[in-house]
Amino acid sequence: MSLTNEHVFFRGISDTEGPIIERASGVYYFDQSGRRYIDGLSGVGNVCIGQGVPEIIEVAKEQMERVSFAHPLQWQNEPQMRLAQTIAGMAPAGLSKVFLCSGGSEATDTAIKMVRQYQVERGRASKYKVIGRWHGYHGNTLGALAASGMAVRRAFFTPLLADFPHIAACNCYHCPFAKSYPGCNVACAHELEAELLRQGPDSIAAFIAEPLVGTAGGALGAPPEYFRIIRDICDRYDILLIVDEVITGFGRTGRNFAIEHWDVSPDLICTGKGMSGGYTPLGGVIARPEILEVFQHGHGFEHGYTYGGNPLSCAVGNAVLEYIIRHRLVERVAALEGHLFGAARSLENLDIVGDVRGKGFMLGVELVADKGSRQPFAPTANVSAQIVREARRRGLIIGRFWGQIDGRHGEGIMLMPAYVCDEDTLTEIVDILRASILEVQGRI
Repeated sequence: MSLTNEHVFFRGISDTEGPIIERASGVYYFDQSGRRYIDGLSGVGNVCIGQGVPEIIEVAKEQMERVSFAHPLQWQNEPQMRLAQTIAGMAPAGLSKVFLCSGGSEATDTAIKMVRQYQVERGRASKYKVIGRWHGYHGNTLGALAASGMAVRRAFFTPLLADFPHIAACNCYHCPFAKSYPGCNVACAHELEAELLRQGPDSIAAFIAEPLVGTAGGALGAPPEYFRIIRDICDRYDILLIVDEVITGFGRTGRNFAIEHWDVSPDLICTGKGMSGGYTPLGGVIARPEILEVFQHGHGFEHGYTYGGNPLSCAVGNAVLEYIIRHRLVERVAALEGHLFGAARSLENLDIVGDVRGKGFMLGVELVADKGSRQPFAPTANVSAQIVREARRRGLIIGRFWGQIDGRHGEGIMLMPAYVCDEDTLTEIVDILRASILEVQGRI
């Protein structure tokens, strides 16, 4: 019987457009015809050390031969202990307890339930809301989606979502307050306090934000003071600060965790993607020990997943993180950031490129119909989708973002190359992207 895709429930209408992958090696994919593609997106920001690393494969093989799964309520396992110890050693000061799961969306749901039960155990049962940010994205499960502010992903499921409040995200290129930094006095940060007071502080359990907004904002960062202001507000109103580092964690921005760029330590960090290098599904929440102590003196954490902390995924994840540490890949990203962004600055002279931004190996290119007014293209133009297709035709895999202005308008291109890319590969990625933008620019 010939192999077809007719039984696959594809996520998107356009999913059947892509070639069928045959194999991958390092930072390259190969389709069934043997054609090579550069992975300029690290899978989905997760394949950070490249594909087919022999020592990771060997660790997986050895662990499968020893034990691949053990009931998490009946057994402890050494790979879980080793992985938690490695993560704690990489985490910001004060965060040393690790709850493991199978991905970023699960991590966000875990954090939401963690802060809720934490508040109840402390006698603050009225605190249940998690404030998120519009245009933020924290995952596709219902809890994560409720905290997210990405309108296009929420639209069909709004009746199912908890009614969590949201504030404006940082977007200095399209300021939602029509102000300019630094004269704005970082209004986007102070809006958290205003929303707390509108909702009633006794109802708020936590605030969640990405240090750099990923697929919902195209590597949008925040002013230097932003997270220090947020931390102070959280402390004054007795709410927990959750930082979503699913994309940015474990080296993506040239630091172990992106929040370190703002010199702030959160209460919880959601992780995923790069912590397993794309070799196995893996995610987690890194927490302050004081949070765990509340559960230990209460009812324990009423939450868990079948595959949370399983020996196979943990062994592979630990091998990936040890590889990152041993080869000093976080430092490598920091050292090569200047080369990547130096090459990408050449895109700014293109007619439809309005902004180039990001940190480390996370780069967003915002597309505009008019550079002077920063007017976006109409959502129906799908300019970023055209560029993604053109780049793939030229042998480069990239990503796109959209809706970062008001939920519908605004779009751009995302680059998230693997940490192991050298200068020549980074240059080639940007060169192909430039040629792809020029081709589409000439057609519209």
